[in-house]
Amino acid sequence: MSDYFRVLRRQWVLVSASALLGLGLAGAFSLTTAATYTAKTQLFVAIQSSGSVSELQQGNTFSQARVQSYVKTATTPVVLQPAIESLGLTMAPAQLATKVQASADLNTVLINITASDTSPVQAAAIAQATANSLIDVVDRLERPSQGGDSPVRLSVVTPAIAPETPSAPNVKLNLVLGLLSGVAAGVGAAILRAKLDTKVRGEADLRRVTDAALLGGIAFDADATKKPLLTQVASQSPRAEAFRQIRTNLQFAHVGHRSKAILVTSSLPGEGKSTTATNMAIALAQAGQRVALVDADLRRPMVAEYLGLTRDAGLTTVLIGRANLRDMLQPWGNDDLYVLASGEIPPNPSELLGSENMVSLIESLEEAFDTVVIDAPPLLPVTDAAVLAQRVGGVVLVIGSQHVKTTELERSLSALEMVDADLLGVVLNKLPVKGPDSYAYAYYSYNSPRPSSPAPARPEDESSFDRIVFGQPETQKEPR
Repeated sequence: MSDYFRVLRRQWVLVSASALLGLGLAGAFSLTTAATYTAKTQLFVAIQSSGSVSELQQGNTFSQARVQSYVKTATTPVVLQPAIESLGLTMAPAQLATKVQASADLNTVLINITASDTSPVQAAAIAQATANSLIDVVDRLERPSQGGDSPVRLSVVTPAIAPETPSAPNVKLNLVLGLLSGVAAGVGAAILRAKLDTKVRGEADLRRVTDAALLGGIAFDADATKKPLLTQVASQSPRAEAFRQIRTNLQFAHVGHRSKAILVTSSLPGEGKSTTATNMAIALAQAGQRVALVDADLRRPMVAEYLGLTRDAGLTTVLIGRANLRDMLQPWGNDDLYVLASGEIPPNPSELLGSENMVSLIESLEEAFDTVVIDAPPLLPVTDAAVLAQRVGGVVLVIGSQHVKTTELERSLSALEMVDADLLGVVLNKLPVKGPDSYAYAYYSYNSPRPSSPAPARPEDESSFDRIVFGQPETQKEPR
């Protein structure tokens, strides 16, 4: 039942639009339909008798038995033709029969004749003329063949009068039925759409695919394209708080791992893995850790662009042996965050990332830093991320809300499982701010305290850099 409520909340626009459409169609139908007026007359069926008790009882039983026959006779040509002639109408009895109805009240000798027409006066005239004609026809049909008076007499007890208000269309009823029909159609369309929609929109959709830990959710922010970094938003903004929560959950998920390297990837391009990896590294550095951020997306590198650094030389430069690792690390910000840009885009990214040089590079970074965050390419288009996933301590999978389908997510998880990767958890990105798929969390508004131990000063020369990052004494450093 909760799934249906979630579907209705997710598709409330469709349901509302369908309800309004049904209401509008009902209103239009009511306005374009000509008003119909209904007039009614009532007849009483009596038996001519002397008036004794037994004769009255017999007469009443006889009358009730004959009433249904008179009701059927009221809409026959023998009754309607004289009514047409008396009113001077230009229609056949069959046409008039569509405007006239006759009925009898249960266990009574009363006959109701109603007539409908676009004119209230005409409706009353037709009802009265039909009743008068029925009286004459019954009198003639019930009269004995030997002569004499008819034993049955019909009398008008309620004359027909012109109605003041139309009987149709019933505007209120039409509007209610139109609204209910629209809502029913909208709900049906919403459920059908939900069945056909396989996109991962929130945690409920995620749970239908995997039980992996949810490290956190990041709400969609229109300004994120212009200000993607955590340091570009207010410290107490929902976006900043989201990455602090991811940082905390990641530390719990990564506890006990000997490897300090964390791979960040996604199923498809455009899910926000690069911004997530960059901001995770910034958040970890703000917590006092020494962090290395590696841009290993050698097909569409974005980390250097986000951070305003040069990517002319970096990871590929080190892997092919043209430069030393320490020379390629670029310090960023006021915390212990060092960035290894992608370098020049090579023709063989998978081979480079799966090489022994890459393994040695990761090991060197793990010896020098508390955490190594690696931004890897998406899993499905290329095999780079799956290759790297075997070399690190854990994988964080970024899922873009409404961007990836459940089948694609299943393929990504299978790819990680095939290489025996350790999935630390997933991050839901670009979640709606409101609605059933939003990711809400409560937090106190406070100023985050800085780590008690002061962050090391930004080194001024290579000697200080080696001593702080790689733990080498200055005496072991070769001169430049």
